[in-house]
Parts: sequence; C-alpha cells; structure tokens
Amino acid sequence: MEIYYTIIVFMYGLLLGSFYNVVGYRLPNNISIVKPGSFCPKCKHELKWYELVPVFSFLIQGGKCRKCKCKISLFYPFIELTTGILFAISYLLFGFSLNFFIAILASSFLVIVIVSDFNYLIISDEVTLTFSILSILFQLVLSGWELALSSVLYGSFLFILMYVVMLIGSKIMNEEALGGGDVKLMFFVGTVLNVINPINVLDILTYASFTNGFFELFLSSCLALPFAFLSRILKKGRAIPFGPFILLSLVIMFFISFDFFDFIKLFTN
Repeated sequence: MEIYYTIIVFMYGLLLGSFYNVVGYRLPNNISIVKPGSFCPKCKHELKWYELVPVFSFLIQGGKCRKCKCKISLFYPFIELTTGILFAISYLLFGFSLNFFIAILASSFLVIVIVSDFNYLIISDEVTLTFSILSILFQLVLSGWELALSSVLYGSFLFILMYVVMLIGSKIMNEEALGGGDVKLMFFVGTVLNVINPINVLDILTYASFTNGFFELFLSSCLALPFAFLSRILKKGRAIPFGPFILLSLVIMFFISFDFFDFIKLFTN
C-alpha cells in the first residue's frame, strides 16, 4: 500500500510540476496563470491535452514542439520530475501528516522559485504570500493555534533579521546586497523551520531562535558558492539568484529534521 501511495503522490507531483512551470514563467512576465491555455513560447501554438502530459509528452515528441519543431527546454521536464521526486520523498519520510503537507509546500515553493529566479531574477510576491498563508493554515488546522502563532512570530523575526542584513550589506557595498524577494522569503522559511523545532512564543527573542535561522542562511550560502564561483570562472557576469538556494537548504533541513542543538551534541558528547 505504501508503494501505491508513493506512486500516486509522485504522479500528483508531476502534474503540479507542470503547473509550477506555468506559474514560474507567467507571473514574472505579468501573464495570467489561468488564460490563455498553455502554448509554445516560440510559435504560440496552443497545446492540446496530449501535449501536456508531464515528462511523457516531452519524450514522445522528441523534445520538440509538435507544430513548429523548435526544441523544448529540458528545464520543463526537469521541474516536473523534480517536483514528483520531492513529493514522493515527502510522503516516504512523513506519511500523511502535518510535516508532509509542510514539506510539499516547501518543495513546491522551491521549484517555482527555481523557474522564476533563475530565469528572471524575480520571486513573485503573490507566490510568497500564498505559500506563507498556506503554511500557517496547515499548522493552525492540523496542530493548533499555538504552533501557528509561534510560526508567525518566528517568520516575522527572520524577516526583520534578513531586512537588517540587507540594509547593512547595502550600506557596506554601496549597492543592493539582497533582493527584496529574498527578504520576504524569510517569513515563509521561519514558519517552516518552526515546525521542525517549535519555539515557545516567549522564547522568540532568545539566542535559541537565532541558531536554526542563521544555519539555514549559512547552508544556503554554501550551496550558492559553487555556482557563484563557476559563473565568475566562465565570466558570464550574471547575478546568481539566492532564493533557490535559501529554499533548497530549507527543504534539506526539513527532510532531515535538522536542529542546530542536536547537531552540536554530536561533537560534544
């Protein structure tokens, strides 16, 4: 039965991955995600249902548009497959629980931001707001108001912390150190990190609340560094988006239920 549910969740991930491609492409370009229907970006051919089957349509059509024969970017099936895999992992790790729903929210947000931030250096406010609200609602319904409230406070704390970092960085560098989308993203990050190790409302401003947030940013920077180094070597001169790495480190930490103090105990015991 577990294999059956894993396959079903994986298939849902593939389908949503196809939709996330649309969201990540259209919102930064100010195009409605509802109308028009999916179309080829080259010839504007409106795609039929059998051209929209995740991954399989790409393979059957040889990676080309059925009408104009232009190559379809590998980015599309990559996002679909990645979403399906992340959804399947979420189910295998957490079953149908609060952590499962938070994991698929974080995974969904990650793949949308990969599309929008890597291609357009934009994290849409609508997406950040939607996933932040969903995170709080899931916690409220499945766990209760105390977890939801502490997550709102912790998310707000990390948002303010990131905003201060942005101001200091911009002052030192005399240019924008972080994008506004990255700063707003930290609210969602806080709501998710708080599910791993819920922080008492009264402890929000203690040192304990800093640790996981700072480690999340440290891990994000470590993940982004090789890409920044490669970009510099290739002399492309293109800015490296930070948002995807923030969310990738968040997903990694959530999947392994990482807690900074448990990590420290490994080296002190």
